[in-house]
Amino acid sequence: MVNPDAVRNIVGIVGNFISFGLFLSPLPTFVQIVKKRDVEAYVPDPYLATFLNCALWVFYGLPVVHPNSILVATINGTGLAIEVAYLSIYFAYAPKPKRLKMLGVLAVELVFFAAVVSGVILGASTHDKRSLIVGSLCVFFGTLMYAAPLTIMRQVITTKSVEYMPFTLSLVSFLNGICWTTYALIRFDIFITIPNGMGTLLGLAQLILYFCYYGSTPVKTVELPVTAGDTKDGSSHGGL
Repeated sequence: MVNPDAVRNIVGIVGNFISFGLFLSPLPTFVQIVKKRDVEAYVPDPYLATFLNCALWVFYGLPVVHPNSILVATINGTGLAIEVAYLSIYFAYAPKPKRLKMLGVLAVELVFFAAVVSGVILGASTHDKRSLIVGSLCVFFGTLMYAAPLTIMRQVITTKSVEYMPFTLSLVSFLNGICWTTYALIRFDIFITIPNGMGTLLGLAQLILYFCYYGSTPVKTVELPVTAGDTKDGSSHGGL
């Protein structure tokens, strides 16, 4: 007879590998930042949001809060370390105003996280109460993160182009959502189910949009070198 806990562990391990790939997806951006020694128009907001989200999920996955969820803690602990690396690179090459803004937001997040940890440990005496408090926060911030692709999806519909919505990233996001939703349903966990269920639906919506608008996406042409007297659009379509 199939052991549900064994299946859940296997699904969780697969989810760890998929999530690890997602955490590494911004790596080319930071390689570019290091090469140019300039953050250009990039902003640290997504990485600051992911930093707090990962920290909360690590806390949720610890036995002191929610037993039998160590795989949630391991992947988010890895993600937390990756986000620290991203933020460190950003800080190293950002101008002073952006550094100060990033440090201000990071300080607020650390104080908030410390308050959550101390409040839960000291104020909630049972695993159920601790899971409810931390899980609710994880659902809130996780849902906000999964809702982020709505902006790019709107851009795809408006421009009828999937140029800035990579197929691979959309597919991996969809698979990640499926994997963690399955993990949550085997030993039902509403707090993991809600954000990852939303992630699955949004990932599926991105894939549908991709196939709908792939044919209408303009093909990039090779630009000729700009010579004296020529003009060139200096606007940037990059960013995070």
